[in-house]
Amino acid sequence: MSLENRYEFVLLFDVKDGNPNGDPDAGNLPRTDAETGNGLVSDVCLKRKVRNFVTLTQNEKPGYDIYVAEKAILTNQQKKAYDAKSLDDKDGDKADNVKKAQAWMCKTFFDIRTFGAVMSLKEYNCGQVRGPVQMTFARSVDPVVSSEHAITRMAVATEKEAKDQSGDNRTMGRKFTVPYGLYRENGFVNPFFADQTGFGEDDLKLLWDTLKNMFDLDRSAARGLMASRKLIIFKHKDKLGNAPASVLFDAVKIEKNPGVEVPRDFSDYTVTIDESKIPEGVEVIEML
Repeated sequence: MSLENRYEFVLLFDVKDGNPNGDPDAGNLPRTDAETGNGLVSDVCLKRKVRNFVTLTQNEKPGYDIYVAEKAILTNQQKKAYDAKSLDDKDGDKADNVKKAQAWMCKTFFDIRTFGAVMSLKEYNCGQVRGPVQMTFARSVDPVVSSEHAITRMAVATEKEAKDQSGDNRTMGRKFTVPYGLYRENGFVNPFFADQTGFGEDDLKLLWDTLKNMFDLDRSAARGLMASRKLIIFKHKDKLGNAPASVLFDAVKIEKNPGVEVPRDFSDYTVTIDESKIPEGVEVIEML
């Protein structure tokens, strides 16, 4: 079933004593805005969690494969389309081949249908697809503090390392965490792009379920305690929409509770939706 409505959404998630998204350009410190100190989580990081959740929950169900899978070779992924449609990569009528292969890729891979993909590789060209679902960087509501912790491992990696340390097999390391941060991410669902990729109502339902639950299947020692806290969806009555996304996003207010100077829990905040700023034709759905 094709989408008949435009959507925007706001996802609030938090982290406690963990690193939600390490920055490889800064020694894996939590990403932050250098000017304000607010924490950041990239859209790529969040899309990775969506992909991983779908992989785990759909159990290789037809139509829910993942194109940008971990350790995947994208040329091999695209070769599947040419093999499935019996296409010749060196055929002279290449534009027609690309169109057929692209349609197969959209039908087969959930993340292409959802986020789009650049598949215009030299071999097995499948063109480019603009996905209907896009996400912004997530930004913390308040500035965060990156804490550095020294940790000790009571073992070494090699016998040579043990000899060099005269039998003292302890090794030192570093771990970076954010004591607490509440992050806000804004997202968009464009029904016109959904028509092009085949993203339908079943895919949309899976997306909402994923955003609510993806952190529960993404646990690691590095990320501490992470959880989705609020998922607020704005559903327009038609495809064109009934209000600018910025107006709807501005209606969601997140404020620290009176007397809270340094937040350390989601209960330290109050989240409200200013209904007076929601125009006619937009339905507000709170899934969390």
